[in-house]
Formats: sequence, C-alpha cells, structure tokens
Amino acid sequence: MKKIAIVAGLLLSLASVQQTDAQIRVNANINIGSQPLWGPAGYDYVDYYYLPDADVYYSVPQRRFIYLDGGRWIFAASLPTRFGNINLYSAPKIVINEPKPYLRADVYRVKYKGWKAPKQIVIRDSDDERYRNHPGRAVGHSKGNGKGKGKGKG
Repeated sequence: MKKIAIVAGLLLSLASVQQTDAQIRVNANINIGSQPLWGPAGYDYVDYYYLPDADVYYSVPQRRFIYLDGGRWIFAASLPTRFGNINLYSAPKIVINEPKPYLRADVYRVKYKGWKAPKQIVIRDSDDERYRNHPGRAVGHSKGNGKGKGKGKG
C-alpha cells in the first residue's frame, strides 16, 4: 500500500510539472510589449516584419533590422542612410512567424512584389486595450485625429 501511495504521488507531481510547462509555453507566445510602436496592431505574437518596399526584415525578439549589403545579411539596430526615405509608421509591413525568413528572401520577394497593404493601424495609434500599457506609448494615448476609434476614414 505504501508503494502505491508513493507511485501515485510521483505520478501526480509529474502531471503538475507538465501542466506548469504547458502554461509557460502558452504565455511565451505573447510579445506585445516587444513589438515596436510602428508595428501593425492586432498581433499577440510576432517574430519578424517584412517591409517589401525596402526588402528589409525586422526581428522583433532581437530588435534588429536585417538587410542585404554586398551579399551579406546585416543585423543592425537602425537602418543605414540609404533607407532614409522609409517611414516605418506608414510603410506596409507583413508579419512572418517562421525562423530566419530572410534566408528565404527570394520567396518573399516574389510573393509580395508590388504588394499594397490596406491601411494598417500601427500600435502607436491603436485604441486596442492590449497596447494601453505598451512601453513607449504615452499614458492615455489616442489617435488624436478626431476620427474616432481606430477605424476612421483616411
């Protein structure tokens, strides 16, 4: 009887460890606070943004831009001056949740060549409650354009 109680206790403790592990994985799939203010609103988790107009990637977890320079992929906190005319708040962005999408850049170039996104609301301008406490946003921030909540014309 004593052995059965010990085995049952061990099985019960293993089950609780597995449940805890599962909870950690679920919570790890949210990175709203790591997404930049210029990222499109509506995503709980993002690995990369692809900016097809510039053929540039942005790694959300690493907070680095990834671009080709002389046949090499460069990882940098900011873009060099040759990309100076890009407005990150208005440029179309595509969310990509796969490892190292820049290594399949030819696929994304073809798939999104000439792609024009519908008007994307960025995190900075979103009224979504998920972003209310986003780092970098002003407290009580709203769009401030007088057009209402997040889906105004224009």
